[in-house]
Amino acid sequence: MNKIKFLFTGIVFGVVLTKAEVVSWYRIYEMFRFESFHMYGVIGSAVVLGIFCIQAIKRFKLKDFSGRPIVIPPKQRKFWPPLLGGTIFGLGWALIGACPGPIYIIMGNGFLVFIVVFLSALLGTFLYGLVMNKLPQK
Repeated sequence: MNKIKFLFTGIVFGVVLTKAEVVSWYRIYEMFRFESFHMYGVIGSAVVLGIFCIQAIKRFKLKDFSGRPIVIPPKQRKFWPPLLGGTIFGLGWALIGACPGPIYIIMGNGFLVFIVVFLSALLGTFLYGLVMNKLPQK
């Protein structure tokens, strides 16, 4: 029963993303064709908000829900692994027309073909778990 607030927050977040058309395949398609500023504005706003939140966590030494201090590890200065990972992520995003984050929202909106995307994401996560210790960043 304690976790109901997180379920409610997730549902509200899903409704907000749907109403803002952030999970719309057409909006994502427009973004990749550089035809609309909508998605760039949303992503840019999220980046700016993230910067402010990270600075607030560091400055005010905020704690998580269990009372432990939030620790932000130092940034690694590697170039190629993030570039390769970001390229693969972006290609997948462009091919399916959705970021992995809102897959549940898209399925909840009735696009059940995204069950295939969900299962593929699970398979990719499993395969990454098998090979992550062999990759250069570990």
